[in-house]
Amino acid sequence: MFLELGDTRFDVTDRALVMGILNRTPDSFFDSGKYWDFDDFLRQAELLVDQGADFLDVGGVKAGPGPEVTPQAEIERVVPAIEALRTRFDLPVSVDTFRASVLEESLRAGAVVGNDISGFADPDYLRVASEHGASVVAAHVRIGPRIPDPQPRYKNLRAEVAEFLRVRAEAALAAGIPPNRIMIDAGLDLGKTPAMSTELMRHSDDLAGLGFAVFLSASNKGFLGELTGTLVDDRTDATLGAHALGIALGCRVLRAHDVAGSRRVADMMALLLRNRRAGRVGAANKSGN
Repeated sequence: MFLELGDTRFDVTDRALVMGILNRTPDSFFDSGKYWDFDDFLRQAELLVDQGADFLDVGGVKAGPGPEVTPQAEIERVVPAIEALRTRFDLPVSVDTFRASVLEESLRAGAVVGNDISGFADPDYLRVASEHGASVVAAHVRIGPRIPDPQPRYKNLRAEVAEFLRVRAEAALAAGIPPNRIMIDAGLDLGKTPAMSTELMRHSDDLAGLGFAVFLSASNKGFLGELTGTLVDDRTDATLGAHALGIALGCRVLRAHDVAGSRRVADMMALLLRNRRAGRVGAANKSGN
């Protein structure tokens, strides 16, 4: 399987990509605006690149409820950041936005991926992505981004999430986006209880069976805290465990705060998967003889 991000083509048959998270928000659930100062933001970006990020993700609005951020304010947060990253680093850049207007300005600034936690709710999103040749991420969310959902209910959680993402991926195809530029994300903690997110994490292979690159956004999330009894700043080990399991089940993009640790996990898992595949081929050849 290959995944294309802008002009860069990645073989993700065994090797998972690591996306480094860069927040341009003063109220991120993880860093609480630690890198809001632009110089701090750029230093963090340099660190993530040095640690082995395959590409970088810039977000100007947190996924959960919070103060209103207008489209213009979001543009003012992310576009200068994207321009600075494209000037400094030879890596693909993603914009984490559910607004087509923000996506358009970000792609003009040099981003090549639209990471949408709404599952393309904006009717212009896929058109904009297609016109710019961008890759896209479709995440599942039950109601919508930034909307409280304290008691989510599903008749069949796994089936509903998979069907939602199948439909969104087909919409992307219909808009002219090729399959190797489409990623799908279960949307862990987005309209799900911790138990629901854990269930989806354990069955990531449901999504791998749809034929698109599976995007895993588990880093430091609340469901991992519930599983391990840890606060948000003490979930590194839990995150790395989730990344290893996700890769084993077919996930091929890891959205990560700890790029160094995630890079090590991804590289080790790639080695194991290649050896496993080679062993199967060797056994098949021997049986054929």
